[in-house]
Amino acid sequence: MILVIHWKGGVHTELRLPRRRRGHSAGHTSKEIVEAVRILAHICSDDMIAGILNRNRLATGRGNRWTRDLVTSLRSKSQIPCYKSENSNEWLTLTKAAQFLGISPITLRMAVERSEIAADHPLQDGPWVFCRTILESEAAKTLLSRVHRNLYPRKTTPPEEQHQLFNDIPR
Repeated sequence: MILVIHWKGGVHTELRLPRRRRGHSAGHTSKEIVEAVRILAHICSDDMIAGILNRNRLATGRGNRWTRDLVTSLRSKSQIPCYKSENSNEWLTLTKAAQFLGISPITLRMAVERSEIAADHPLQDGPWVFCRTILESEAAKTLLSRVHRNLYPRKTTPPEEQHQLFNDIPR
């Protein structure tokens, strides 16, 4: 759309604005937020999702802060099922996934960042979401064997040519 502003002094300014696509308005929530809510609904209640969205400084389509009711409405319009504690065994947070595997959360997150294990992290300041079937996959078993091999290294004796730093410390 092209707008031409006629100023009082006779100068004209041309503005080019993108035309809204059919069925869209400024009040629509972005697709990225809808997708983040879709992922977070596996592990979080609507209250928690609202808090996570607000912590990430994301606003509704109308520029408001998120509330539980607004998240519920978004889920309803986008046909996203709500969080159910019965499904909490299928989807896990980083901490619960690390406990399930028996490793530290930092080790698991580093494995995800190296693309050894698949996980979703929809928002920068939000939780990681893991599917239990991925944690039971061959890739996870390979990770566990490597981690346990490094946790318990073989004991070695220092080479004989290595000099002691302090000779007077009793052993």
